[in-house]
Amino acid sequence: MGRSRRTIPEELLLLALDPTTGTTAQPQSLDLGLAGAQLVELALAGRIAPDGDRIAVVLPRPTGDPTLDSALELLRRRGSPVRAVNWIGGPRLGLRQTYLNHLERCGMVHAVAGQMCGVLPTTRYQATETAISREIRTRLDNAIRTGVPPDPRTAALAALAHAVGLGKHLYPGNEGRSSRSRLRDLIRHDPMGGLVAHAVMDVQNGVGAQPRRSPAVVAPMRQSAVESAGVPAQSRHGSMARVGAAR
Repeated sequence: MGRSRRTIPEELLLLALDPTTGTTAQPQSLDLGLAGAQLVELALAGRIAPDGDRIAVVLPRPTGDPTLDSALELLRRRGSPVRAVNWIGGPRLGLRQTYLNHLERCGMVHAVAGQMCGVLPTTRYQATETAISREIRTRLDNAIRTGVPPDPRTAALAALAHAVGLGKHLYPGNEGRSSRSRLRDLIRHDPMGGLVAHAVMDVQNGVGAQPRRSPAVVAPMRQSAVESAGVPAQSRHGSMARVGAAR
């Protein structure tokens, strides 16, 4: 996977960064969203595919992105498909911080040291490439305003933004109510993004015992991915890195 294109986890994190305070909105649910965003990115790269409410590895070849490849390897080691809700709800220490550090190395954010209550050290992150953040936001705004089905990446990003509760951050107040509603509706435009977004919301709501019925379109997606990859589905997992991240 070329690094000229930003990944969905990176874009989700940039959406969540408050340009004024340097903190991340919805930090707890954002951690879940980043884990889900990794699944979507791996699916778009042809490495995994949905199998009902589970995730199956269809091509274990590395993508070239170390963080994604770590997730892919953990999924592969499971040996059989894992329920999306179990993966997303598993411990993932350091995931948000890992992505913040990566964005800092890429020059898209810079760290600002500070103190809480004049004693406890804190770190906030300010976006430096504001044009990138604006471009991401514009894609969402256009999808909401025009009603034209967005591309899969934007649809998945919108689904995850809704799932982690960024709607009220991006479109606040009563005036943003219709935009928040349309953001939620974009979830239907990408089956994988929808599956993962529902899993994120299920984890937040404490729902995990009963499998979620997935859209009928999901199963054919996996079959097609397996056939195109020429590799038997392998993999399952329930753990990856979670973040402690900066606020």
